[in-house]
Amino acid sequence: MNATNDPSLKSFIPVNPDSHFPIQNLPYGIFKPKSGGSPRIGTAIGDYVLDLAELEDAGVFDGPELDGEHVFDSTSLNAFMAMGRNAWKEAREKISQLLRDDEPTIRDNDRLRDKVLFKRPDVEMLLPVDIGDYTDFYSSKEHATNVGTIFRGKENALQPNWLHLPVGYHGRASSIVLDGNGIRRPLGQTKPQNEDKPSFGPSRLLDFELEMGFFTGPDSKLGEPIPIKEADDHIFGMVLVNDWSARDIQAWEYVPLGPFLAKNFATTISPWVVTLEALEPFKTEGAKQYPEPLPYLRSKGNPTFDINLEVSLKTEKMNEPHIITHSNYKYLYWNIYQQLAHHTITGCNIRTGDLMASGTISGPTPDSYGSMLELTSRGAKPLKLPNGEERKFLENGDTVNMSAWAQGENYKIGFGEISSRILPAIQDF
Repeated sequence: MNATNDPSLKSFIPVNPDSHFPIQNLPYGIFKPKSGGSPRIGTAIGDYVLDLAELEDAGVFDGPELDGEHVFDSTSLNAFMAMGRNAWKEAREKISQLLRDDEPTIRDNDRLRDKVLFKRPDVEMLLPVDIGDYTDFYSSKEHATNVGTIFRGKENALQPNWLHLPVGYHGRASSIVLDGNGIRRPLGQTKPQNEDKPSFGPSRLLDFELEMGFFTGPDSKLGEPIPIKEADDHIFGMVLVNDWSARDIQAWEYVPLGPFLAKNFATTISPWVVTLEALEPFKTEGAKQYPEPLPYLRSKGNPTFDINLEVSLKTEKMNEPHIITHSNYKYLYWNIYQQLAHHTITGCNIRTGDLMASGTISGPTPDSYGSMLELTSRGAKPLKLPNGEERKFLENGDTVNMSAWAQGENYKIGFGEISSRILPAIQDF
């Protein structure tokens, strides 16, 4: 086990066992102090944010990979991610050392401690990565089967190609956002089955999609695929993703080229990027893959991660959110290494900061489905809420909360929570 993952490690900063951000996590994000100052890179520790730019100025990053590089005083993680695994490892080890309960460098230096530690309510979190490209996969067999059954019947649920390759599409990077500002209900064309022609207006079937995604590190060269055995070196870390969908717009537009306006209006991600090093203790085997994938997609044991996923819904009439689904990242059929290997097999090059999302993650039981489409059988079985309300799809004023964490021995490796409120469509434009 990597020393930074040792369950016995303690920080000099008290961390509640239920916190998503113990010393074993050390995720990266971009923050800006509300009191003033420019954006820079930090890491979360308990209820605090550690300013890595100030530590860099103090000369603590003096190893061979990071000394003199000045990558943490930046408005994005891109330059750091581009440095590769040796730099990531060096940074993680140094940050872990500085935060240990037996390390005096920050603990016993009042002036330095006051400069580098911010309470999380005192900072504004910003988009962590300058995202150039965004790809969304369709990697949950349960989700693909559920959706296929709804639209094509049980006998034709999975398309013929699904068990042979990670299906995906290119999304829109410009509309990837953090939570907090609300999600505007999209306008578009829809055509109900009982209508002769399409009409225009706000989407009536707005949905969430419970997903996770990964950010790529060093660039690859155009024309040179990334072998699956090297994919790990090109994956920096993971985020929680809510890939919003307008189901009625999608149903009308998707033939013949697939998702377009139904998916381009917003994708929400968590502000903290959790590294693969932090998730290493939670590596597990995913779903058994049959038929065996072609050689370029073969990965021994289908390696994935045991990450708990949860979604809750709060309407304007509710005092507290109500949990509507529990799922797990390990349910995915296609893993992140296969996704990246398949994406690049044509010679498509990746660039630092590309985001690749999993697609909706659904489990084997109805209470583990990752979308309203599945939870309500496309509205045929409305979701009953504790206050007597029902939901077929999301309504204006509804707030969707998502959370993700890997459960360790008396600690969690978490992604925090993303929380987004549905705003009415703009009718006058």
